[in-house]
Order: sequence, then structure tokens, then C-alpha cells
Amino acid sequence: MTPPTRKTWSRRGHTPVVQVRGRSQRRFSVAALACYKPGERSRLIYRPKRHSDHKRGGRRSFTWADYRDLLIAAYLQLKAPLVLVWDNLNVHLDARLRDFVDGHDWITSFQLPSYSPDLNPVEGIWSLVRRSGQCNTAFTDPEHLMRVLRHRLREIQYRPDLIDGCLAATGLTLTTSHPQGQ
Repeated sequence: MTPPTRKTWSRRGHTPVVQVRGRSQRRFSVAALACYKPGERSRLIYRPKRHSDHKRGGRRSFTWADYRDLLIAAYLQLKAPLVLVWDNLNVHLDARLRDFVDGHDWITSFQLPSYSPDLNPVEGIWSLVRRSGQCNTAFTDPEHLMRVLRHRLREIQYRPDLIDGCLAATGLTLTTSHPQGQ
């Protein structure tokens, strides 16, 4: 992974050049749910995945089954129904995943309009990870990248104010369709 560069310096009149090692052929994916419930602290539930077999024609992203498993884990962890607000990632639109969501009464799903990352709180999470966990870092190997990624996501998990800020940045608010306590 080519690291994002946040700050650099050089002598006046010289353009700074940041050299990194060649691009790795390995690939990582991370799926995350920013979870909000009125009256409770916000949570971040995530699953990183390393794709080691993509050279042999394997899939290089999460499958619908990976998302299904993440939703089941979130439901079991939160012990509450889920309301999903998803972007239009092709896997989110997969018929098998849609059938799974439609077949469970503890999941309600809404699709965001196309090209609206500003309405997706999880995009704020990725921004936090990139700005503080990856910038100005040349990873030595895939395990180094995965350690840093997990560490940064764990830090965000323990900072519900950051997760709340990602929702606030969208301009969306939490509402309930029924009075609290019923």
C-alpha cells in the first residue's frame, strides 16, 4: 500500500520526493459498521481481511457472505435490531445479500443515493484511519500494515466521540419511530 503523505519538507526551491517500496501484490479489505443507538455509546464493529490468494484469481474484496457474517456478529454483539444505511458498493447490492437482509426481521436496510459518500458515517472512520494511522508511514510488510490498521481501529472503538463526530459530519440525525421506553 502506498502510504498517504500528510506532511513533508525539503530545502527551499526543491520539490520534496517521498520514496516508497514497490507496490505489494497482496490486498487487504476492511468492512465496518458505525453503530448508533439513542442513549447509548456509539460503537464501531469491524472485520479486516487479508486476501492472499488473489494472484490465483481469487476475490480481492469482501464477499456477500463476509458481510452476512459481519451483520450476524453485530446483531449478536449489540443484542438489538439493525438499521443499515448502505452505500451502493456492488456487494451491498448483491442479490444473495439482499435476500439475506430481506429474510430477517431484525434488519432494516436503506440505500444511500449514488455518489454520496458525504452521507456515510463510515467514510469518516476511513478518513480518521488514513490521516492518523497510515500517513507518513512506509509499511515494512503486510503484517505491519495489518497491525497498524487494527491498532488504529481499536483506538477509534474506544473513542465514541470520534464515532459520533462521523455521524455529525454527515448532517444526519438519529430519530425513533416510537417513544423511548416502550
